[in-house]
Amino acid sequence: MKFGYARVSSNSQDHAAQVEALHAAGCDRIFSEKASGKSTSGRPEFAKLMKALNHGDVVAVVKLDRLARSSRDLQNILHDLQEIGCGFVSLGETWCDTTTDVGRLVMTIMGGIAEFERSLIRRRCEEGIQRAKRKGTKFGRPNALDHSQRRRVAERYAAGESMVELARDYECGETTIWRALQ
Repeated sequence: MKFGYARVSSNSQDHAAQVEALHAAGCDRIFSEKASGKSTSGRPEFAKLMKALNHGDVVAVVKLDRLARSSRDLQNILHDLQEIGCGFVSLGETWCDTTTDVGRLVMTIMGGIAEFERSLIRRRCEEGIQRAKRKGTKFGRPNALDHSQRRRVAERYAAGESMVELARDYECGETTIWRALQ
């Protein structure tokens, strides 16, 4: 069975042209919705489509951007379809057809490129973090209490004041006082 998926991002847009193209491509059933492509979790019709699929079915879209927002998102969806034993076809991108040998080869190459890209980004981020640490950049939230305030908190606590009183006086949480005492 061939399923179609049509999506537009906002209520002011219309997916009628996508539905028409999917019907012309021979789709037996079409799932359409007006939802952001930001994540698959916010797309109920997409979830229904994935539940309706059986081994040997094919999913078709008019353009890739109607299904996925990034190459990683696309790879995840294609992996899920492959696990079910389903094919995928994009009418607008003829190279994206997992029902053919050449299409599967191209998608494998694209997946490798996406994985390579992710590893480059991860490495650049790590290098940037290491550079910042060498420069002395502190990560995380700034301390609520400076050194002299922490010393005074310790003195007052040793003199018998409670953490609740200290937190109220320094306008911070008890956890902050507790950390200052460590």
